[in-house]
Amino acid sequence: LFTKSLLEQYRERLRTELDRVVDFWLKYSHDKEHGGYFNCLGKDGKVYDELKYVWLQGRQVWMYSRLYRTMERFHRPEILEAAKSGAAFLQKFARVQASGGPGKCAFCLTRDGRTVKVQRTIFSECFYVMAMDELSRITQDKEMQADAESMMDRLIFWVQTDSSDLGRPQLPGDPPINSMAVPMMLLCLVDQLTEGRTDVAEKYKDLSGWCVERILQHIQRDGKAILENVTLNGKELPGCQGRLQNPGHALEAGWFLLQYALKKGDVHLQKTAVDKFMEIPFHTGWDKQHGGLFYFLDVDGHCPTQLEWNMKLWWPHCEALIAYLMAYGHSREPVLLDRFKQIYNYTFTHFSDEEHGEWFGYLSRQGEVVLDFKGGPFKGFFHVPRCLYMCEKLLDSLLERQDS
Repeated sequence: LFTKSLLEQYRERLRTELDRVVDFWLKYSHDKEHGGYFNCLGKDGKVYDELKYVWLQGRQVWMYSRLYRTMERFHRPEILEAAKSGAAFLQKFARVQASGGPGKCAFCLTRDGRTVKVQRTIFSECFYVMAMDELSRITQDKEMQADAESMMDRLIFWVQTDSSDLGRPQLPGDPPINSMAVPMMLLCLVDQLTEGRTDVAEKYKDLSGWCVERILQHIQRDGKAILENVTLNGKELPGCQGRLQNPGHALEAGWFLLQYALKKGDVHLQKTAVDKFMEIPFHTGWDKQHGGLFYFLDVDGHCPTQLEWNMKLWWPHCEALIAYLMAYGHSREPVLLDRFKQIYNYTFTHFSDEEHGEWFGYLSRQGEVVLDFKGGPFKGFFHVPRCLYMCEKLLDSLLERQDS
């Protein structure tokens, strides 16, 4: 009974918080003139830069669409309109024309859609796929769904066959690496594209296995560490790059793997997801002195070269909440709920802004707000609402099972 009332308390808080976060972005981020969204919002919602970041535009379209499609209280016309406005902006402006055929997506655009910057990575395209696929499920727009799939096929080609279109020459001192972000992101996209679609699931069934295999290569040091970058055949790399740990990323990989393993009924992978990708990064990543998760760590205890390594960022805590609640929901191990509690208590006492709504993103090691904006080049309408949304859903099903 105690657990039930605690879970109800959590759900109530998460629900209220999600409503506040959605209201914040609906109120402040919409560009009524050019379409799409302002990403750079101050603590009170004021726009401090009009640049539009393609990752964040795509994520916001996805988030609005997912909320509209799967949660009754967000099935509101203004949320669908907001998603459509963002998607139209992306379809019109995100692609950078290249002479040799369809180009990449931009990283950053002006307010009216002119390209400012292109990154030589795959992530703008990934969030484009997520956005178009999720919105097409509501509008039944077959062309939009096809657009998502053709972009996905291009991504797979870049990752598995030939990356030269990314514009990143292979330099002799910089061997190709398996960076955990890439297989994770593709696994996430396969999950997105195949939901409820058997024909598409058939098309990508080998890809998800490939992604899982590549993610598992990051278990290093006799199973005692998750390293962010490894060689293409799963060996440790020399130097700082090879020793890097990113606890939040490992935890996110943990729930991606757990979700996949539960669908497949793969008990061994379920255990690996929790033991290796949740417990290890939690134990190594939790700051025993000040609380919260470190951003980066060096597996040998050297100081990481990333200057912000000891800051506490919003998104690792979001991923940790999803990971531990999903793991607890699956196994009912009390220790997993204790972890969730620990992360929850830190997160809600440090990141959530009682006054203006939404969350701060960047805290010092001691837990003070260092940067007080609510939206910036990497923080948008995604990690916080996705976390709140998923945790609310997980709690719904946990509480339903307790009642039945």
